[in-house]
Amino acid sequence: MPSEMNVLYFAWLRQKIGAGREKVTPPAEVATVGALIEWLRGRSPGHADAFANARFVRAAVNHEFASLETAVAPGDEVAFFPPVTGG
Repeated sequence: MPSEMNVLYFAWLRQKIGAGREKVTPPAEVATVGALIEWLRGRSPGHADAFANARFVRAAVNHEFASLETAVAPGDEVAFFPPVTGG
């Protein structure tokens, strides 16, 4: 099983982080989307800015909408994007 996660960033998150995707290997204690966000905040000033207010970030794990409590594991694809509003 791969130890990396593939993390995707969309819209203004991609702009703040400076990349649309990255492979990361978080420590074993990072087991939820919320914990992953906390860990990602420490990767760079751009990450810290992008995740400064998690209320404005939505996530999907392996193409399924996810909450902060959703489990993540090595090999997962985790996408972060702003809330989408319809009209």
